[in-house]
Amino acid sequence: MNIIFLGPPGAGKGTQAQFICAKLGIPQISTGDMLRSAIAEGTPTGLKAKAFMDAGQLVPDEVVIALVKERIAKPDAVHGYILDGFPRTVEQAKALETIAPIHVVINLAVEDEVLVKRISGRRCCPQCGTPHHVERLHGSNVCQVDGTCLVQREDDKPETVLSRLKVYHEKTAPLINYYQEKGLLKNINGDAGLEEISAQILETLEALK
Repeated sequence: MNIIFLGPPGAGKGTQAQFICAKLGIPQISTGDMLRSAIAEGTPTGLKAKAFMDAGQLVPDEVVIALVKERIAKPDAVHGYILDGFPRTVEQAKALETIAPIHVVINLAVEDEVLVKRISGRRCCPQCGTPHHVERLHGSNVCQVDGTCLVQREDDKPETVLSRLKVYHEKTAPLINYYQEKGLLKNINGDAGLEEISAQILETLEALK
């Protein structure tokens, strides 16, 4: 089964994709991992992507699509995969259709205010890298592992989160209607607990078999 995970920043796509992939025995394919892998392997498309990245430019859609085509042709993807973070636009979705069939699109739906609170509450230990959240720190601001003062990443600051959500609503959210019209979209409540979300996704996928 070829699956797309949709959802705004902070919806938990990566976490859920890891869990579902482990359950189904299929690979999780994220744009970032795919780019890093292709560059490390020195594939022609990877080198082309690296040239754009080194120049501080966005990797063009046709190069990203070529990378996806390379990645899904690998043996571990023969029984399916989860695309996490791709496509990001309707144009990319249309291009994807020329190289691979998509069987279902899982949309993790979460309200913006929940996402801002969730993401802006993240804290990271600069020493050991352990992630924390203010809701579980009970007023403390030190790492529960090594006692180092925690920091907030620039990406996690409320103003940055709102900016990322604005881009998502403008560029990526139109995919919801696009896949809804194709009858491929399945909405999942992304504001539930991690295990409950995983159970919802597995139940949805099971019903499609």
